[in-house]
Amino acid sequence: MRTEFDIIVVGAGHAGAEAAAAAARLGRKTACVTMNLDHIGRLSCNPAIGGLAKGHLVRELDALGGLMGRVADATTIQFRRLNTRKGLAVQSSRAQVDIDLYPKTMRAALEASSPNLTLIAGEVASIQTHGGRIAGITLADGTHLAAEVVILTTGTFLRGILHCGSERTEGGRVGDGAASTLSGSLQELGLRLGRLKTGTTPRLDARTIDWDRLEVQDDTDPSGRFSFTADPPARLDQVDCHFAYTNDATHEIIRASLPDCPLFNGAIEGTGPRYCPSIEDKIVRFADKQRHLIFLEPEGLSTHRVYPNGLSTSLPAEVQVHMVRSVPGLERAEIIQPGYAVEYDFADPRELGPDLQHREIPGLYLAGQVNGTSGYEEAAVQGFVAGVSAATGEVFTVRRDEGYIGVLIDDLVTRGVGGEPYRMFTSRAEHRLLLREDNADRRLMSRGRSLGLVDDATWRAYGEREKARAMGMAVAQGTKVRTDAPTLKKLSDAGIGGLKRPATVEELLRRPKVGWADLAEVLDLPALAPEVAAQLEIDIKYAGYVQRAQKKASKAVLLDRIRLPDDMDFTGLQDLSWEVRERLQAARPSTVGQASRLPGITPAAVDALVAWVGQRHRAAAQ
Repeated sequence: MRTEFDIIVVGAGHAGAEAAAAAARLGRKTACVTMNLDHIGRLSCNPAIGGLAKGHLVRELDALGGLMGRVADATTIQFRRLNTRKGLAVQSSRAQVDIDLYPKTMRAALEASSPNLTLIAGEVASIQTHGGRIAGITLADGTHLAAEVVILTTGTFLRGILHCGSERTEGGRVGDGAASTLSGSLQELGLRLGRLKTGTTPRLDARTIDWDRLEVQDDTDPSGRFSFTADPPARLDQVDCHFAYTNDATHEIIRASLPDCPLFNGAIEGTGPRYCPSIEDKIVRFADKQRHLIFLEPEGLSTHRVYPNGLSTSLPAEVQVHMVRSVPGLERAEIIQPGYAVEYDFADPRELGPDLQHREIPGLYLAGQVNGTSGYEEAAVQGFVAGVSAATGEVFTVRRDEGYIGVLIDDLVTRGVGGEPYRMFTSRAEHRLLLREDNADRRLMSRGRSLGLVDDATWRAYGEREKARAMGMAVAQGTKVRTDAPTLKKLSDAGIGGLKRPATVEELLRRPKVGWADLAEVLDLPALAPEVAAQLEIDIKYAGYVQRAQKKASKAVLLDRIRLPDDMDFTGLQDLSWEVRERLQAARPSTVGQASRLPGITPAAVDALVAWVGQRHRAAAQ
């Protein structure tokens, strides 16, 4: 086995797969070390990709040349659009994927990504350094692998403990062990580690569920996809998901069992995700709520396992049986695998730079849940950024006004995770009107192409879409709609009335319910592909809002361009309050823009920093 590499990726979950693929495709000799090669890209919790704001991350990753969107499209068994009754900025995509096919497809994509990639089965026991820099890793069997760069993507495996009632088992997820010694190695290197918790639901046997008594979730989009690829894979057979609801009996069972719940009896130290709480946490926090929604989601086409989304729990296994069977439609349900909580170590991401490289240990990158995030999508984009940065030797960043990827990483390295797993929301993005799912290719694909990670066919298809959109805009702006009787009659028959003077097609498209397809037939306009027409309509309808958002983003970019010295002593800035100086010294922001986003940093403090930088530049010029 080869023992010398340019880059070693530790872990092959969603972060590790993207990091390894990006680094190898960029020409670096890369090793990806994981405990079990059959579990590459495994879906430890819900077999779903995307969701609110998470769908944005998947689309952005695909535009840059990542793997997740394509693998999800190839294994989708139900696709939905979320928040369709709200504005475009907060609409997102979500795919239920086949739990067995997804990791198999991801492994195949990883193996096909580059001849530079070597997959190695093993447990990493320690990180090796020499002269303060990364030198490689040592496996549990004593094997040493040398590399000047290590990307750590250990997920929930660092000293992972699974909790199910009073049962405690070492592991990062059911069926896998824990990385029990690596945490000690990281602490010896000086990393600040903390403890977090996440959890998953029991898995039910579909053959024991009374489906006829449950409501079907029918707001699906069978043609929806994440990837911008020019050659999308054939869609698998699609499945239905169903609704169920807890009730008073369910809640009483849970309340009576709280003394046996590790989340409430002190057995779990780590903090869980606030926005994805366990069912017992929901019953306590929302005691006045009479019922809670459960989504019954099939896990795949060749399994009877069903994921009851909304029933994450660490209650004793026997209590879980009573809890599940108290739900109408689930009275006979059999549990195939009990739910459990997993507690694990994470590293403080405030010790990282914007490329996710540790500030004090050159060559050490951290990406994914080891940085305190939750979710496959948040992990994947971190892995990509770390992989590209490590491979190129340059800091690869996405600005906050360019993508949710930029929002995520800037939040992590500037603010940290705040004591609970970080989850992406559209509300975290101050420029979210600019960062819609539909325009991810227009925002980021040129970046992926310049890296060499976007293939020719996908790039060519993007160019054709842009050319068609530009042609459509020229037609919309240059085509006058007359007010003669035949034209007005055609428009009226199409449900478009109220035209009292000649107007351009662009002016008609500004109306909320008028689309290109409505006008194309009436006015003999050129046909546009649905995705191109949708982009054109958005550009026209939202033009004023987008222009204002772009002006706001430009001001923020200016602050991010004002750099602060790496060795700056913020405690010496006498014009700032001691509290502000302490916050700045602890966070050590690299730009004024980054400083402005820290909690407790006032506009006056930002102005003082700008003035200080100006004075420093003037003094240097004299």
